[in-house]
Amino acid sequence: MLSKRESFVIGLMLFALFFGAGNMIFPPALGQAAGSNLWPALIGFIITGVGLPLLGVIAVGVSGGNLQAMAGKVHPVFGVIFPTIVYLAIGPMFGIPRTGTVAFEMGASPFLSEGLREGVWPLFLYTVIFFGLTFWLALNPSKLVGRIGKILTPVLLALIVMLLIKSWLDPIGGLAKPVEAYESTPFVNGFLEGYLTMDTLGALVFGIVVINAIRDRGVTGSRDVARNAIRAAVVAGVGLAFFYLVLGYLGGTSAVLGESDNGAQILARVSHELFGPVGVLLLGSAVTIACLTTSVGLVTAASLFFSRLLRVLSYNQVALALCLVSLGVANLGLTQIITISVPVLVAVYPIAIVLIILTLLDQVLSVRTPVFVGALVGTALISLFDGLAAFHVPLGVWGQWLALIPLQPEGIGWLFPALIGGIIGAMWNLFTGGDAAVKKRTVTNGKNS
Repeated sequence: MLSKRESFVIGLMLFALFFGAGNMIFPPALGQAAGSNLWPALIGFIITGVGLPLLGVIAVGVSGGNLQAMAGKVHPVFGVIFPTIVYLAIGPMFGIPRTGTVAFEMGASPFLSEGLREGVWPLFLYTVIFFGLTFWLALNPSKLVGRIGKILTPVLLALIVMLLIKSWLDPIGGLAKPVEAYESTPFVNGFLEGYLTMDTLGALVFGIVVINAIRDRGVTGSRDVARNAIRAAVVAGVGLAFFYLVLGYLGGTSAVLGESDNGAQILARVSHELFGPVGVLLLGSAVTIACLTTSVGLVTAASLFFSRLLRVLSYNQVALALCLVSLGVANLGLTQIITISVPVLVAVYPIAIVLIILTLLDQVLSVRTPVFVGALVGTALISLFDGLAAFHVPLGVWGQWLALIPLQPEGIGWLFPALIGGIIGAMWNLFTGGDAAVKKRTVTNGKNS
């Protein structure tokens, strides 16, 4: 087992990997919208923004240290396809480019003239430097704990704490009336808002980084690796929950400054109100470091995955390719990236949640393959249609049928079909022999050959 200090350092690394720009801007936006219903909304947000991601890290640890092992429980083909989709979504297609564009929007753009801000060259030059640093930091993943856990994380925390302490000592205003969406169902809306952090998908990606960091320190036993992963996850979870509560409260008390289009504007206005131009500089610095740490973690994890999957490219070659692709996508602009990523996230996120829950249950109940298949098929049937709807694809009569599913209007209609699919899978396994029959046929075929 690792020492408490070593576990704490790895936990700080995990916190830094999770705590990207999205984690800074979504809680304030939720706080301003929820108003006096802030606390139930934040509880829902913390469940999906903290609880599920940490369960994801633990699930990766107990399943053998990678997403393929988890998804392979369903089917070998699914064990390749689903991880590939996750790594592409959280990696070069959406997640990694978003870190560069958000860092530019909040860390550089406020200090540019209006003419430069609207040009293409500032973003391009900024992202060249940003992803160049990302590539350099990701070249040696074994040093990720030292570089992020010991250096970048304390700097990030110091910058944020300076802003937050001032806001607590000198509150800007009180909690306002909630907007319509948060009047009746603040918990559900907060739960869905937690999706936007992408941290549950990120957990499936970052899990291998944490496991490798633990193994690099001499821990080899699967149980010891899992226990250390849990300890690191607890450290990261406490940090995330604390900052979400504070940032949410900060957004909730900002209504007197006027309505804002997003959490970035809320934080910018609050920081200017509390510290003036220096506050804007502090905010930009904090966001830039948060984005850089997240980008390094995503490139590291995705490079490990694709280099092992493809085998013809080395880790360094894949890391370079990911940074170059991310550079190109980032220059499409933040708005375009978010517009495309949200429907994909709506389709993939529920599948990841169900897979994590089943993986953890498997450690206690020995969940059989038919249960995995049934629950995930039930989930996918709904989440894929939700993704199409988010792309504004007309669903016609299918949309009318989907509206009849329990909790569908609240955005979590996949929950009931997942449960039904899991029950059908369990019954199938019970009456057909399920896994046992498959193993028997495999052994028989092996003897005959």
